[in-house]
Amino acid sequence: MTRDRIHFIFLNVGHFYDHLFILIFATVAALTLAAEWNMSYAELIPYSVPGFIAFGVGAIPAGWMADKWSRSGMMIIFFVCIGTSSILTAFAQTPLQIGIGLFLIGLFAAIYHPVGIAMVVHGREKTGVPLAINGIFGNMGVATAALIAGMVIDIWGWRAVFVIPGIVSIVTGVVYTAFIYSSREAAPAQGVSGVEAKKAGADTVNIDKRTMIRVFAVIFLTTGLGGLIFQSTTFALPKIFDERLGTLATNATAVGSWAFMVFAVAAFAQLVVGYLIDHYSARTVFLFVAGLQAVFFAAMLHLNGIAALIVSIAFMLFVFGQIPINDVLIGRMTESAWRSRAYALRYIITFTVSATAVPLIAWLHSTSGFSAMFLVMSGVATCIFLAVLMLPRTGAVLAERPRPAE
Repeated sequence: MTRDRIHFIFLNVGHFYDHLFILIFATVAALTLAAEWNMSYAELIPYSVPGFIAFGVGAIPAGWMADKWSRSGMMIIFFVCIGTSSILTAFAQTPLQIGIGLFLIGLFAAIYHPVGIAMVVHGREKTGVPLAINGIFGNMGVATAALIAGMVIDIWGWRAVFVIPGIVSIVTGVVYTAFIYSSREAAPAQGVSGVEAKKAGADTVNIDKRTMIRVFAVIFLTTGLGGLIFQSTTFALPKIFDERLGTLATNATAVGSWAFMVFAVAAFAQLVVGYLIDHYSARTVFLFVAGLQAVFFAAMLHLNGIAALIVSIAFMLFVFGQIPINDVLIGRMTESAWRSRAYALRYIITFTVSATAVPLIAWLHSTSGFSAMFLVMSGVATCIFLAVLMLPRTGAVLAERPRPAE
């Protein structure tokens, strides 16, 4: 196996960890901690908001440091520090303490997207499929968070849910460090800083300023709205299944298993979408994905049992399917020397808006239940569809793959 492929595996594992750590608390809060601390679900989940804010805001300094210093160095910090933060969170005795722990997890989780995604797309002519594969690993982290949390809670309790992945991440960081420094002269191009990458040449298409502004406006608007949908659905799904699946989910392991199944199946939608945007217009693919999100959210309003499970798979397919589209567009439009910062801006919008999803879920759940949430999500998906209509119908950015300028 080549060094580049091994490095790609590390990047994919990092994406898996990133989403795993961010969503552990969602299942812990829904299934055990609220009862243990004598709090309602709506009262407890706002303590995760600082972590989600850090997840977004931290992307900017992480992207800047990666471009100015070292992308691989930032990935080492990511593996070790997110694992350490998770272990510290396991010692929380109060909601405030667990909020501090979740803040630290979010702060170090912020490193991955601006750094790891930039490393995935660097120097590649076809970016859709690599981003889709990387995205599948991220979404498997989402899926596994619910499964692992549910099973570990039933066996060892909620604290072990933070400790075990933390130890694994630290070990991974040590192995990654050894991999990077064992033969530094042979390090892949993805690991260099943006400044060094600029010397190697650009890997983007040339477009006019007006088109760039137009496309970036759509990217950042749909990024924010898509982040709200993604965070709402992935965070709330364990609780949705707890309430709506009835006899299909009677304990924490069952809820976690169903959530894992839905997330795991839906994750592979990214591979299909990645292939499509490497071969067809991104605008057409984007419209299809956004439109069907709106339809399936509306269909979910009052469903229970097996019907709710089936429609959940359907809307998650298109929620996950949207993820690589904006990443591909940014990769096509930006030079490698400042790509980490471009992805940082994209993800600070995504995760800052995502932070509003948690109090939104708490408010909607305490007033009107999850039916209101699905109505809101359908409206947001419709807004994404309308925004995508503003993308140009033709052009290199939407229909062609970038070619390196070396």
